[in-house]
Amino acid sequence: MHSVNSRYSRIMDNYAQNKKALFDYEILETFEAGIQLEGFEVKAVRQGYAALSGTFITMRGEEAYLTNCSIAPYQPGNTPSSYDPARPRKLLLHKKELKRLMGIVQQKGLTIVPLKLYNKNAMVKIEIGIARGKRVYEKREKMKKRTAEREIEREMKSQSG
Repeated sequence: MHSVNSRYSRIMDNYAQNKKALFDYEILETFEAGIQLEGFEVKAVRQGYAALSGTFITMRGEEAYLTNCSIAPYQPGNTPSSYDPARPRKLLLHKKELKRLMGIVQQKGLTIVPLKLYNKNAMVKIEIGIARGKRVYEKREKMKKRTAEREIEREMKSQSG
């Protein structure tokens, strides 16, 4: 058996997650995509300097871009002065997947949202989901359910302790 460098031995590390998207949208299908990053951006993502809140996927021509994803500089002193932390980043997908996403964007009520940034075989990947917006009453139901579960949990702890 060969020795694996410890930095690459971690199969899947989550770097950033879009929890708001899971609350606001019903995820119908997910895709895995590569993301085009500069070297210093990869280091920043691995250190946890990426934020997916408020991000979205846009289609330009036959290409998909991650828009509004903020990746703070890894070493601000060594980062180029022209660096834009929220620049659009190209997503690396197969042509079949891109065509499918193009068709989905044109359907009414469906959108594409980024769900999480993670490590897979030493590569930074992004999971994107085809989503339908939840109605306000669906969100309220989920919040009520969560609150009720917390109350039950508290009661169980207070009775056992």
